[in-house]
Amino acid sequence: MMKLRLTQYPGAIAQAAQAVNEIDSQIAEIRQRLARLEGNADLIVAFETALKNDNQRKARRYQVLQQDATYEQMLDHLNNLSTQKANALAQLERLRNEFTVAKLEVQLAIAQKLASSETRELVGL
Repeated sequence: MMKLRLTQYPGAIAQAAQAVNEIDSQIAEIRQRLARLEGNADLIVAFETALKNDNQRKARRYQVLQQDATYEQMLDHLNNLSTQKANALAQLERLRNEFTVAKLEVQLAIAQKLASSETRELVGL
C-alpha cells in the first residue's frame, strides 16, 4: 500500500467517496428492477382465483419469480454490489483515518520545531 502525501489525501478521499456513490446508485437501480419484477409477480398471483390462502399465494409468487432468470441474476448482482460497497466504505474510512494521522504528524513536527527554536532562544543560541 502506497503512502500518500498530505496534499493527495483530499483528492483520494473524494475519489473513494465517489466510488461509494456510484455503487449506491447501482444498488438503487437493481432494487428498482427487483421491485418491478416482484410487482409483476404480485399482479400475476392476485388474479389467480384458484389460490385459496396466503401460503398458496406466497408459494406461487416465489414460483413466478424463480421462473424469471433475470431475477436470480439481479439478486446475485445485488449481493456483489453490497460487498463492493462495504469494501469501498472501508477504503474511504482508511483514507480518512490516514489523512487525520498525516495531519497530526505534520502538526507534531511543527510543534517540535517551534519548541526547539524557543529552547535555543531561551539558551541564547
